[in-house]
Amino acid sequence: MGFSKGILKLFGWKIDPHAPKGVEKCVVCMGPHTSNWDFILGRMAFNSYGVKPKFLIKKDLFFFPLGIILKALGGIPVDRKKNNNLTQLATDIFDQSTSMFMVFTPEGTRSYNDKWKKGFYYIAQNAKVPIYLGYIDYEKKIGGFLERFEPTGNVDADIKYIKKQLSQFKGRNPENGIKAPKV
Repeated sequence: MGFSKGILKLFGWKIDPHAPKGVEKCVVCMGPHTSNWDFILGRMAFNSYGVKPKFLIKKDLFFFPLGIILKALGGIPVDRKKNNNLTQLATDIFDQSTSMFMVFTPEGTRSYNDKWKKGFYYIAQNAKVPIYLGYIDYEKKIGGFLERFEPTGNVDADIKYIKKQLSQFKGRNPENGIKAPKV
């Protein structure tokens, strides 16, 4: 824990101290995602919290030796070429785990994308786990957990709310960041 926090501090980064307390399982909706550095900084931040996050990553990247590294970092290979029910797969992984922080970047790309993938939302509902909003802000060099979010069942309104909350943070490439939705 201390090593990651020390590295982040060395580069001027702070970790928001408001981590979920007493939470064993949750979905983390992370944003904005505009750079590959997000993963590295985020992984160190999770490590400093003492949390071992999990990520669904396309199976194609799990070749030797990268696959060993990805699994060690929390990667779970998924075959996106097959017509899999990823929501059910992720729900099953939650059911089989005693502790699980599954992280999603619903933008689905490091480029700007207004059309978010909603799988994280449905996975949280099916697995009956809360959603935590996680953020990274390159401008202020801080990252962490913003808030616990309880889905209302109105997916579009909830996604709009989450976008609004996460749009206040600047990604490494701010032009690709989350835009506040028009009300």
